[in-house]
Amino acid sequence: MKVLVFGDVVGRPGRRALKEFLPKVREELSPDLILCNGENSAGGFGITLKVYEELKGMGIDVITSGNHIWDKREVFNFIESKRHLLRPLNYPEGVPGRGFIILERKGIRVCILNLMGRVFMSPHLENPFTTFDKFYQEYKREFDLLIVDFHGEATSEKLAFALYCDGRTNLIYGSHTHIPTADETILPKGTAYVTDVGMVGPFPSVIGMREREPVEIFLRGIPKRFEVAKGKVMINALFVEFEGGKVKEIKRIKEFW
Repeated sequence: MKVLVFGDVVGRPGRRALKEFLPKVREELSPDLILCNGENSAGGFGITLKVYEELKGMGIDVITSGNHIWDKREVFNFIESKRHLLRPLNYPEGVPGRGFIILERKGIRVCILNLMGRVFMSPHLENPFTTFDKFYQEYKREFDLLIVDFHGEATSEKLAFALYCDGRTNLIYGSHTHIPTADETILPKGTAYVTDVGMVGPFPSVIGMREREPVEIFLRGIPKRFEVAKGKVMINALFVEFEGGKVKEIKRIKEFW
């Protein structure tokens, strides 16, 4: 089982580069499952139905998200009906959408679970550690492989979560910061892990945004409207191959497109 994970896709430049890059990486790696985080895919903030369908049309199997999932109000009109679009499971009860999906590939039941950290994030979230415990206890017999997108700001929280869940998951990857980390590894009990996949977005930039406005904020503290940067796109991804439920290979991908 080969899994390819793309980091946060940022705006139209990210979508364009992803569409152009996918045929090349498919030919080279032959992934069975392709995932991406799509919470910044529409204009840098949120996702629309049109953008969701565009990503699915490229061959993205599951689109995860995080705190920006609600930035485009129209998402409330379709998130319930699009089962391949996930929002973090640890949002409070009653929030629309779903936090996981179970698919079958090559006779293997694969579960993709979306969670969000609480450090420097929303105080309204349920604890992701205990949310995972409840989820795992209820659904562990329904899947063969478990993949988790942990959307969080703090590297310490991501790593703590990964070690807490080591052996109960097959792959945990971080999203949200748009900055790739060079710590891909296999944890002691067999879980593949990287703190953050990074982004599919313009670079140079400030996490995909034109640098002028973020620099102004750091200089003067006055809020500015961010705009997606232009130019070349940095593609960050993670490739993991499983054999018999165990990690055979894990590697980061970084290309400029």
